[in-house]
Amino acid sequence: MQDRDWNTRAQARQQRLSRAAAALGPQLRGKCVAAEAAKALLEAVLQPGDRVCLEGNNQKQADFLADALVAVDPARVHDLHMVQSVLALPQHLDVFEKGIANRLDFSFSGPQGARLARLASAGRLNIGAIHTYLELFARYFVDLTPNVALIAAQAADAEGNLYTGPNTEDTPAIVEATAFSGGIVIAQVNELVDGATTTLPRVDIPADWVSFVVPATRPHFIEPLFTRDPAQISEIQVLMAMMAIKGIYAEYGVQRLNHGIGFDTAAIELLLPTYGEALGLKGKICQHWALNPHPALIPAIEAGWVQSVHSFGSELGMEDYIRARSDVFFTGPDGSLRSNRAFCQAAGHYACDLFIGSTLQIDLDGNSSTATLGRIAGFGGAPNMGADARGRRHASAAWLKAGREARQGRGGAAGTPRGQKLVVQMVETFREHMEPAFVERLDAWTLQEQTGMQLPPIMVYGDDVTHILTEEGIANLLLCRSDEEREQAIRGVAGYTQVGLGRDRRMVENLRDRGVIRRPQDLGIDPRAATRNLLAARSMRELVRASGGLYQPPARFRNW
Repeated sequence: MQDRDWNTRAQARQQRLSRAAAALGPQLRGKCVAAEAAKALLEAVLQPGDRVCLEGNNQKQADFLADALVAVDPARVHDLHMVQSVLALPQHLDVFEKGIANRLDFSFSGPQGARLARLASAGRLNIGAIHTYLELFARYFVDLTPNVALIAAQAADAEGNLYTGPNTEDTPAIVEATAFSGGIVIAQVNELVDGATTTLPRVDIPADWVSFVVPATRPHFIEPLFTRDPAQISEIQVLMAMMAIKGIYAEYGVQRLNHGIGFDTAAIELLLPTYGEALGLKGKICQHWALNPHPALIPAIEAGWVQSVHSFGSELGMEDYIRARSDVFFTGPDGSLRSNRAFCQAAGHYACDLFIGSTLQIDLDGNSSTATLGRIAGFGGAPNMGADARGRRHASAAWLKAGREARQGRGGAAGTPRGQKLVVQMVETFREHMEPAFVERLDAWTLQEQTGMQLPPIMVYGDDVTHILTEEGIANLLLCRSDEEREQAIRGVAGYTQVGLGRDRRMVENLRDRGVIRRPQDLGIDPRAATRNLLAARSMRELVRASGGLYQPPARFRNW
């Protein structure tokens, strides 16, 4: 029997390194590659059919390497399988239009959602799956391991050690999966330090995990994705935030939580030091967060509401504030944030008692999705944050109460006791351009047919959703005793949408009598009191003032 060669990955890696050395010549010094040689480097190390991870985060983008990838010769580099969490830049889809890549596994597409939908419908790319972040990271270590990873870092030293700064984000998961499976790791960096007069503030990625370092001609792009201007928060959103605080957070004593992106949740954060204080809730709710450093959280931090924040990524302009509040944020010896999306996703899934976020569509089963006709936005972390963690084994008051209500809703059925995570979908009944948020059938089903996906792209499954909150009130789905009651509870808060108009009024009133549906007045909230005056900050300038001048908003948010 012929002996098997057990060293093929290492050999393949050495072949790629040798090709790069031959192609680059004097433009390669140690691990450092001249910026103008980035395209030649990629053409040397990439092979047709490779799995490539291009970083591709919520905030930090390896945009210089993305430009280089778009510029490679499709005759030499083609049929790549892109495995990246976020499609944020036009270059991320240019590679498909140019024939450089043809297959995609991702999590979130944000601003590229409409273009992605067009390319997928036209058959220009094949979507393997729309993942949640933690799911995609997990597959990096199983069946989607990158052959080549293109990442971004703040700085590198001569040996190739990397400092990622506040926006570490996905980098550790990407690099470890690639470097320990015979892959090639290429990092664009904003600066090189000589090691003699200047050293890295900390080493986030050790040099022996890194194959090449490319000093980019410009700092890598960072998107302030989670920043929301308080001036754009409406009074309807203030009303919904009041209901969230009094009707859910206070009711369950929620201490550990995650907020999704949006003005709805920003309103909650800005009401804690005012409305929450008036309700006597300080110290009783909202002390521990899995959350990006939202500027909207500054007043609550300053008022002593927040004990800790662990972050998926950073937020542009928050660097000095984070450094000055190291008791709250996870910071290194240099005072800068050490974010980590994989760890924070795990924290949000297992260590938090509540997730509250928004969506584009909700159906009568409570299923929700941000993948609609003409726009495949993806899911990001919502399916992890917005899912009951069946593996959880530690108890908390909020988790146990939700579990008791779930058993009560099932008629008090006997069985093994367990808790349940609170998963809240917070939406206005009509979205932009009067598009209804509540629909009889999600667009996800049509998208499945159009793109050939094996599953409809549903973001949060209805059986994980515990509450739906709209300007009409709160529907507590835990207390529903049947599928019919669940449908009517959803219709009961769906307002003047066609779904809402199709309600059984008698059944909805019965559900309200039982506390399954609660209107603002049932919670003792006068909608006339829901004014912007309740916000702890009503503009970006007031957020700066609340921070003591430490917060420096990006230019597009400054109007003074």
